[in-house]
Amino acid sequence: MKIKTSSFGTLKDGSAATLYTLSNENIRIKITNYGAIITSIEMPNKSGSIDNIVCGFDSLEAYLSDEYLAGYPYFGSIIGRYGNRIAKGHLEIEGKTYKLAVNNGPNHLHGGKIGFDRRLFNAELIEEEHKVGVILSYYSPDGEENYPGNLKVTCIYTLNEENELSIQYYAETDKTTVVNLTNHSYFNLSGFKENILNHELELSATKITELVDQIPTGKIKPVVGTDYDFNTPRKLGAAGLEQGYDDNYVFDNDGELEYIGCLSEEKSGRKIEIYTTQPGMQLYTGYWIPELMIDGKKQFGSFSGVALETQHFPDSVHHPKFPGTLLKPGELFDEKTVYKFITE
Repeated sequence: MKIKTSSFGTLKDGSAATLYTLSNENIRIKITNYGAIITSIEMPNKSGSIDNIVCGFDSLEAYLSDEYLAGYPYFGSIIGRYGNRIAKGHLEIEGKTYKLAVNNGPNHLHGGKIGFDRRLFNAELIEEEHKVGVILSYYSPDGEENYPGNLKVTCIYTLNEENELSIQYYAETDKTTVVNLTNHSYFNLSGFKENILNHELELSATKITELVDQIPTGKIKPVVGTDYDFNTPRKLGAAGLEQGYDDNYVFDNDGELEYIGCLSEEKSGRKIEIYTTQPGMQLYTGYWIPELMIDGKKQFGSFSGVALETQHFPDSVHHPKFPGTLLKPGELFDEKTVYKFITE
């Protein structure tokens, strides 16, 4: 197990970003403290060839470029304070109304105009015999993006000898607020030789949140026998949906770390098993990922990656029957997701 630290560039305010490379005999994962972004995950295919399997860039400049930010797909970043959407940017907590940024049609998305995905985190290394990692922490002041409460956020990435990437989230506040943290990595197990429509997905969820214009109605509806049913592994493009999937799947895991699904790609022999304590997962097949001209070559584009965003449900703040996202003083937000990388 190894961890290496290197410079990743300088932000416009002069702050320096750092790149942390976690590796074992099979996997190499690069993470920067800018946005707590996973910039690459390198793993072998069944013939031994090594490829990067997540959307990302080799330089900080690419993440700061006008072209990338114009169609911002949140590659690899930690999303907060509130992942997914809040209807009409309207938030009411303990009788007080907070007006949040409206940055996705009529709604608030992924923490606002400058969410955690564009903040610089403090970092501390983890170096143990059987795992390496980095503890990334960020202090979000009361009123940032108009959220209430001084919020201390900690995101811990670790890689172990079993090829498991663990993402542990903690948050504490001094005033009642809302928190919904996730990671927004997009996976492509072909190493970007093809799009993700031939990837197979298995999910243990039998229900999704009913959405109208990407906002929940409050109803939880069954998926068995529909185009949204992945209880039996099926290809992401099998249903022929023009814009693919951007839907929140519902799990019955009671806050315990449990297996919820597996993404696989036959030609490469690569698989990712997913385990989480979170009650939901947004499956987004990347229809709106922009095609970018970075470092003189075209990269990415529609269906170039699939996001498996374990999280609480979208717009939970307006649906009391959904798992709660309120965090009060003295409480601890504590969630974990594990991605296990396998080559068959």
